[in-house]
Amino acid sequence: MTLHPAMLIRDLRAAMADFAEGPVRTALGAALAPDAAVRLCHPFGTVAGPEAFFDTAYAPLLAAWPDLERRDWIVVAGRTAEGADWIGCGGHYMGTFARPFLDIPATGHLAHMRYAEFFRHEAGRIVEVQAIWDIPEVMMDAGVWPLAPSLGREVLVPGPASCDGLGPHDPGLTAGTRATVIAMLEAMVRHPDAPPEAMELPRFWHPRMMWYGPAGIGSARGIEGFRRWHQIPFLAAMPDRGKYPAETKGHYFAEGAYAAVTGWPDMAQTLTGGGWLGLPPTGSHITLRSLDFWRLERGLIRENWVLVDLLHAMDQIGLDAFARLCEMNRVRPGFDPETGRALP
Repeated sequence: MTLHPAMLIRDLRAAMADFAEGPVRTALGAALAPDAAVRLCHPFGTVAGPEAFFDTAYAPLLAAWPDLERRDWIVVAGRTAEGADWIGCGGHYMGTFARPFLDIPATGHLAHMRYAEFFRHEAGRIVEVQAIWDIPEVMMDAGVWPLAPSLGREVLVPGPASCDGLGPHDPGLTAGTRATVIAMLEAMVRHPDAPPEAMELPRFWHPRMMWYGPAGIGSARGIEGFRRWHQIPFLAAMPDRGKYPAETKGHYFAEGAYAAVTGWPDMAQTLTGGGWLGLPPTGSHITLRSLDFWRLERGLIRENWVLVDLLHAMDQIGLDAFARLCEMNRVRPGFDPETGRALP
C-alpha cells in the first residue's frame, strides 16, 4: 500500500500540535534534509537545515507564545507539471501572547497567526520549504498595525466550509481542479490589456465565493467584494502584473477539490499607481511571494486562501514596518525608549 505523501510530515505536525522544543527539533530533524533550503517570510529570510529553521523562526515564537500549538485545516499533496512533489499546509498558530514577538507587544490574551507552508520532498525527505506567516495579523491582533488600514474585512480566517481539508482527497477530481485553476489564472492576466469582462470571473468563481486575503488586505465575499476590496486597487497600482514571467516561478499542484500554488516569487510588477495598501506610486519594480489554496465546489472556486509576504513587498520600496512599530514602542512599558526594541 502506497502511503500518502503527507505522512512525511505527520510526526512534525503531531509534535507541533502540543509544541515543545525538544520534540519539535527532533521531528524537524527527521523530516528535513540537513541542507534543506528553508525560505521564510520577511523578516526571517532564507536559512539551511532544520536547526536553523527552529532557531530563526520557532524559537522566538515559542518564547513569546509558551503554550504554542499548530492547527492545520488544509493539508494537500501533489506533483507539479514539471515533476516536483509538494505538500501544502494551511492553518493557524495559536497561543497565549505572553511576551513580545518581533517587538510586537504582548497582549496576555489568545493570539493567532495564519500560515501557508509548502514542503518539496525527494526520496522521503523535505529538501525545500516555502513558508509565509501572517505577521501583520499578529500586529493587528495586538492593536499596533503601524500602516494603512485594510480595505477588506479583517477576520479570524476559517478553514474549509466543507470540513474536509485534511484529506485524503478524491483523486478523481484532481486533474479537473488543477485545469480549472490554471485556466482561471490565465484569464486573469488578460486584464487590463482587455476589458474586465475578459477575465470571465463568473465562469470560474462561485457566486458566494470567499476570498481570504492576508492581513493588510483583508477578506471579501463574492466576485463584487473580491474586485472592490482587492483586485481593483491591486491592478490600479500594478497594471503590468503578469508581464515578467522570467522573474517568477510558481509551483502548481492539486489533490481532489483542492489546488495550491507556491512561488518564491510568483509575481513581478511595477508600483506605478497609488492606493494598494496605502502605498505611494514609487515606480519600484517589486516581486511578490504569494502562497494560495483554492477549494472547488461543483466545478467552481468556492473558497480561496491567499497569503502574500506584504512585509517583504514593503521592504522592497524602503518601507520598514518593524522600524515604524519600534517608533511607536518607545513610550510603551517594557520597551527601550531609545530604540523601541523589547527589553530582555
